[in-house]
This record gives sequence, C-alpha cells and structure tokens, in this order.
Amino acid sequence: LSTSTVLTGLVALTACGQTTEGNETTQGTEEPSEPKVVTVTHEYGETQVEVNPDNVVVFDLGILDALDYMGVEVTGLPRSGSLPTHLSKYESDEYGNAGSLKEPDLEAVYEMNPELIIISGRQSDYYEDLNEIAPTIFMGIDNENYLASFEENMTVLGEIFEKQDVVETGLKEVTEKVEALNKEVTELGVNALVTLTNEGAISAYGANSRFGIIHNSFGFAEADANIESTGSHGAKVSFEYIADLNPDYLFVVDRGAVVGGEASASGTLDNELVNSTDAAKNGNIVYLDPAVWYTATGGFNSTLQMVDEVSAAIQK
Repeated sequence: LSTSTVLTGLVALTACGQTTEGNETTQGTEEPSEPKVVTVTHEYGETQVEVNPDNVVVFDLGILDALDYMGVEVTGLPRSGSLPTHLSKYESDEYGNAGSLKEPDLEAVYEMNPELIIISGRQSDYYEDLNEIAPTIFMGIDNENYLASFEENMTVLGEIFEKQDVVETGLKEVTEKVEALNKEVTELGVNALVTLTNEGAISAYGANSRFGIIHNSFGFAEADANIESTGSHGAKVSFEYIADLNPDYLFVVDRGAVVGGEASASGTLDNELVNSTDAAKNGNIVYLDPAVWYTATGGFNSTLQMVDEVSAAIQK
C-alpha cells in the first residue's frame, strides 16, 4: 500500500507539468517567446509594430482597400462618410466607427483598444493624440512618385501582417497593367488635362498633384505643363481656359459626388466652350470614379481600378 501511494503521487506531479530528478522536484516551464516586431520608418519617425497586431484601426481608405485585398480584418475605420462601392461591406455595424476622414473620434478609437492605428494626410493633425492610444504609423502616397510609394506601403503591410506572397502577386499585377497602359498611351502621343469639379467651380491638376499618376505613370503628356498645383490642391480655372487649351483628353473627378453634395460634373461641363474642344468632339471627356480617385487611392483594388478606367477610355 505504501509503494502504491508513492507511485500515484509521482504520476500526479508529472501530469501537473513537473519533472523529478533524484530526490528533487523542479517546475517544467518554458520561457515565453518574444513577439516579432517590425520597425516602420514613416513621416513622423520610427514606430515599433508587433507582427499581426489585433484590433487595427485604419483611417486611410486606400490602406483599408489594401488590407481587404490581403484578407486582413480591421476593427475600426472612418464610417462617418461615404465609402467606395468595392468597400461597401465596411458600412456594416460589425466594424467600429472611428469618426470621419478629417475628424477622428478619439474616444471611440480608445474604446476599440487597438494595437495599431494607420493614418494618412487627412489625419496628420491628430497623429500625436492617436499615437498616445496605440502605435500609429503614417502611410500616405507621394503624388509625384505614386507607384514607388505605393510599393513601399504595400511591402510594409506585407511584413506587418505576414502577407508577403500576396503583396508580391498584387504588385506584379499592378506593374504589368501600368506598363501596358503606358505603352499604349505613349504610342498614341496624346495629352490630357485632369480636372476636379465642385459646385460649379473647376480646378486643374498637373503632374505634381494628387492625380499626377495620369501623367507620371500612365503616360499622358500634360496639356498645360505650367499648372500651379501641388499635393491635394489644384489651380482654379475657367471654361475659357479649357477651350483655349483644347486637350486631347479631359479627365474629370466630381468632388460633390463624394462629400455629400450632388453629382454635377457633367452638367457643369456641358457648355459651348467645353464642347468645342477636341476632347469633347472625340468623346474623350472621361468621368472618373470620384470615390476611388478622391478618397481611396493607394490600395491594390483601387489602383487596378484606376488603371482599368483609363485603359477603357483610350480603347473606345
């Protein structure tokens, strides 16, 4: 009976995760592994980001587009505004409302308990506040070097979420499509003017602007190489300006259709002066998807859609 009791006790100790050596008993424990970390260098410095973070809050719709393409779930996004059609699933209450593109709801973000927050230019003023809640990184697009900055952002996301293979495949598809479009446009030898309409007003954008990809990557010459537009701001122009410039292609983004106003671009441009241009006569006034071009650039699906829209325009 005594021997049986001792053996039973030893089995119990072993089952509890302990080991025995001679007359000594030691606790069998394993050192917890250190989490994998990616160091992200961005506009506001360097940020240590754990690989595969939980509860990700994203304020840039292009980055949201990219994460959706990669199959990465997010916890919150700015739902106080319209979303592009291909991101409509994020209108569901399943996703937390982090405010609007320009005004983050800091309290709501805090309650989401995020491990990573991703912002871009529209939320720059809130960087410090958001960074106090959780590690925050800036992932904007360099308008003068769209494809290079796009590739850099996607590569970083691939490392953070261990989606390198998906990113490699996506970048290859984008590169091949852009190169094919550039070749076609270059062979046509055409120019273009990119405009944005807003409640009857018109702004023009050049190669250094938010829509510079049409010139820098897609291959359209600038109808006016002297447009004073940088970043997100265009140069105010008139109908007479468009008529005198007489572009081969006129690309149009309707801001009102995105920010809660009425879609009015076609009505704004339907006049004698604009209709006298070669772009109008040849059916080359192209109305781009404003939700994509104005709010969601910089993602995989959005960039591919931008390429497809312009490709379709030159193949009519």
